[in-house]
Amino acid sequence: MFTGIVQGTAEVVAIQEAEAFRTHVLALPPALGEGLEIGASVAHNGVCLTVTAIDGERVSFDLMRETLRVTNLGQLAVGDRVNLERAARFGDEIGGHAMSGHVMAMAELVELDEAPNNRRLWFELPHALGRFLFDKGYIGVDGASLTIGEARQATAGHGPRFCVDLIPETLARTVLVDRVPGDYVNIEIDPQTQAIVETVERVLAARGH
Repeated sequence: MFTGIVQGTAEVVAIQEAEAFRTHVLALPPALGEGLEIGASVAHNGVCLTVTAIDGERVSFDLMRETLRVTNLGQLAVGDRVNLERAARFGDEIGGHAMSGHVMAMAELVELDEAPNNRRLWFELPHALGRFLFDKGYIGVDGASLTIGEARQATAGHGPRFCVDLIPETLARTVLVDRVPGDYVNIEIDPQTQAIVETVERVLAARGH
C-alpha cells in the first residue's frame, strides 16, 4: 500500500529492452535507498514495481507488457526522472489517501495555468473513468495524492476532464513541475470512490434504473 505522498524523484540511468519487457535502473538518493531489499515494492509515477537487483545506488525494476501498455513508464528514456514512494509501513502517518499502486489509465495534460506560487493542471481522461470524477475527490496523478479542484464530464468535443492545483512543495518534490501540455500522466482512481460508484451502479442496475 502507498499513501500518494511522493518522497522524491530518481533518474533513470539505464534501460534494458526485451520483447514486451523492460528493465530500468534508477539511481536512488541515499534516503530512498536506505534499508531497501530485493523484493521490496516501490511506486514509480504511481506504479507499484518490485526491486529485482541492487548495486550500490543503482536499483533495478522489471516492467511487464501490461505495465508498458497502461502506464507512462514505457515512454521513459535514460535521463528522465520518476516520482518515487516506498511502500507504507504500519504505524506510518498517512498524509494522502490509500493507494494500491495499480494504475488504471493515462490522462493527457491539456491545459496549464500558471499563477504566483501555484500551478493548475487540466487533464483529460478516457471516457470510462469520467464517472469516478467528483469535485474535491481524491485522485492519484503520477503517484501523487491530489484533490480534484473541478471535474467536467465528457462533451462531444472531448473526454471527461479534471483539474488539480499544485503548491510549491508539490512542484519541488515531484516530476509534475516538468509536465507540459501533450504529456501523459498515470492515473489511479481513489479505491473508495471506485468501490462506492460501482456498488451504486450495481444496485441501480438490479432495480432496473
